[in-house]
Amino acid sequence: MDSPISSSASISTPRFRCFDPTSSYSASATTPNHSPSPRHYISNKANLPISINSDPKIVAGEAGYFLEDVPHFFDYIPDLPTYPNPLQDNPAYSVVKQYFVNVDDTVAQRIVVQKDSPRGRHFRRAGPRQKVYFESEDVYACIVTCGGLCPGLNTVIREIVCGLYHMYGVHKVLGIEGGYRGFYARNTIPLTPKVVNDIHKRGGTILGTSRGGHDTSKIVDSIQDRGINQVYIIGGDGTQKGASVIFEEIRRRGLKVAVAGIPKTIDNDIPVIDKSFGFDTAVEEAQRAINAAHVESESMENGIGFVKLMGRDSGFIAMYATLASRDVDCCLIPESPFYLEGAGGLFEFIEKRLKEHGHMVIVMAEGAGQELLSESMRPIDQQDASGNKRLRDVGLWISQKIKDHFTKRKMTINLKYIDPTYMIRAVPSNASDNVYCTLLAHSAVHGAMAGYTGFTVGPVNGRHAYIPFRRVIEKQNKVVITDRMWARLLCSTNQPSFLDHKDVIGDENEELPQTQSINGENYFEAATAKHRVPKDVTEEQERGRTTNPIRKWEQSFRSHNG
Repeated sequence: MDSPISSSASISTPRFRCFDPTSSYSASATTPNHSPSPRHYISNKANLPISINSDPKIVAGEAGYFLEDVPHFFDYIPDLPTYPNPLQDNPAYSVVKQYFVNVDDTVAQRIVVQKDSPRGRHFRRAGPRQKVYFESEDVYACIVTCGGLCPGLNTVIREIVCGLYHMYGVHKVLGIEGGYRGFYARNTIPLTPKVVNDIHKRGGTILGTSRGGHDTSKIVDSIQDRGINQVYIIGGDGTQKGASVIFEEIRRRGLKVAVAGIPKTIDNDIPVIDKSFGFDTAVEEAQRAINAAHVESESMENGIGFVKLMGRDSGFIAMYATLASRDVDCCLIPESPFYLEGAGGLFEFIEKRLKEHGHMVIVMAEGAGQELLSESMRPIDQQDASGNKRLRDVGLWISQKIKDHFTKRKMTINLKYIDPTYMIRAVPSNASDNVYCTLLAHSAVHGAMAGYTGFTVGPVNGRHAYIPFRRVIEKQNKVVITDRMWARLLCSTNQPSFLDHKDVIGDENEELPQTQSINGENYFEAATAKHRVPKDVTEEQERGRTTNPIRKWEQSFRSHNG
C-alpha cells in the first residue's frame, strides 16, 4: 500500500459551523476536543449504563440545516495517518464514476417540508471515502450477532467478510460465537469468503446468538488483548445500547478501534431508518399462515381463522401482512387499543362479520391486548435476559374468550388458532432482504475503514447514512394510527377503529411531533391517551367525542359503505 499521508493534508474540512445544542451561541470552529468527554447515562431495560452521546457532534450547515454527525478517530486520537483507499486500484470499481463519497454529502431526515419549515436534521452519507485510516494488513475485524433470530443475519455476516476481503484486502476476520458473552468466553470462528460462501441460503446465524451477557470491561479487555481494531455488532435496540457502551469505553481508553452497528429487529421498531432487514421476509412468510387461516375459515360454517404474529410493542408485521394478504377481516396491534364486549367491541364485530360472510380471519400482534389480559389475570412481572418484559399468550386467551362468548350466545363457531411466531424469523432472507443486507454490511465496512466509529447504518429516505447510536436507542418506531397507512388498512378490512367509550384520542389540537414512517411519508406521530369514560356520558360530552379525527373518518366511511 502507498505511504501514509497526514490526516490534515488528506481530509478536507466540511463546511459546517460547530453547534452546541445547549447554547444559542455558534462558534466558527472545526477542531474537535481530544480530551475524554464526561459520560452521561440514562436508565434502560437491560440495566446498561448507556451513554446518550456524551459530546454529540451536531454542527450547523451554511444552508440552515443541522448535521448530526457520528464520532471519528480524530475526535480523540489526533494526528493519525491516512492511506489511499484500495478501491481505487480495484478493477471491479474502475468503471464507476465518482465512486467515492464527497466529504460534505449528507442525507436529510425529512424530505417533505413546507415553504417556511426549518431545514431540519441531516446525517452523514454512508459510502467509501478516498482516504482510509487502516492499512489492509493491519486490520483485525470481528463480528458478533446478539438477541433474537432474524432473516438476513447470515447475509450480513457474509457481506461484511466478503466486503472486507474483496474491497479492502482484509484477511483477518473473527466470528464471535454466542453473542456478547462470546467475547470473554473465548468462543470464536475464523471467517473467510470460503467459510461464509453459501451461508446466506440458511436461516439463523452461523455464529449463534444469546440475550444478555454484556460485561463492558470484559468485552473491551478481550478486544484489546486480541488486537482487534474493527468491531461489527449486529442486533436490535438492546444490542445497539450495548454497542454504544462498548464504544464509550473504547474511546475512554483511547483505542483505535472502530465500532459499527448494524440494526436488526424483525418487528421493524428501530427509529430513523426506513425499515430493518428481515422485515420484508417476515411479512412474506406470514402470508403462509394467513392463507392457511383463510382456507380453514371459509371451509367451515362460521369459521374463524386466528393468526398471532410477532410484534411486542409495534404492529408493523401484522399491519403489512394484513395489507399484503387482503383476506384479513380484522387486524389488532399494540398501538390501537380495543375492547371485547359491548357496542363497538370485538365480539360484536365478529358476530356481524360472520352473519354477513359466514367466515372471517383475524390477525393479531403478540403485544396487542395485553392490558385486557392483565385485567383478568395476574400480570407477569418477569423479564428476559435482554430486559424485555415477558408477555402472556394473548392470542390463546382471546381465542378462548371468543369461544366462550359465542357459546353463551348459543352460536356455533369453528375457530382455528395459528401461531407461526418463530417460523417467520427462522427462514432465510428473501431476495430483497439479501440485497438490503449487502448494502448495510458494505456501508458499515466503508465507515469503519474511513475512521468513523460509534455509529449504526441504515437507509434514511432511501439513502444509506451513518447514524449516531443515541438516535436508534432513544425510542421505538411504532405504527401511528392517525397515519394514512393505518387508514388504508381500515379501508381494506372494513374493521372499526375500536376507539369507543373506553379509549379516545387525546386533544386533537395538541402539537404533534413530526417523524418518519416506514414508507418514507412524513406524518404527525399521534399521542394516544387512554381515558376511562363514565357510563353516564352527557350529550355535550358525546358531541365532543365525535370531533375525534379517527371517529369522524370512521363515521364517514360507514355512511358510504352501509
